[in-house]
Amino acid sequence: MFSTKQLSEDQISQIRQWAIGGAQLPDIQLQMKEVFSLSLTYMDTRFLALDLGLEIVEKKVEAPVEPQTPILTALGATGEISVTMDALPAAAALVSGKVIFSDGETGFWMIDENGRPGLDLSNPDYSPSQEDIMAFQTKLRALIQEAGM
Repeated sequence: MFSTKQLSEDQISQIRQWAIGGAQLPDIQLQMKEVFSLSLTYMDTRFLALDLGLEIVEKKVEAPVEPQTPILTALGATGEISVTMDALPAAAALVSGKVIFSDGETGFWMIDENGRPGLDLSNPDYSPSQEDIMAFQTKLRALIQEAGM
């Protein structure tokens, strides 16, 4: 197990600078090997960060817009409903994606790790029609089944 007692003050200063510069734990682990020739496990690097009181700010991972599963559509009350599934689900979601309702209003949908659905509409004052909701649910179910989930 690695100990911070093995580091000089200059090395500790350098590690702090990496953290201040936005380095994540894997970055620090790699730099330790390349710069100081010290091979640390990820867990050792994590303990090092705790021992030194480093503030590691985790980068927020956003679901990419592309690529997406092909759009499935269904006729709604006044137009088409479009439902897409993100290639990588949003944080804390099993699956997620986007919906465009028949009147052009958009939203983000997700199903969390407990199977609970969620819908976040771009316009908080918007309420989709009953026909749009039914078409959305039908297309979402088909999209999830098509993905093998």
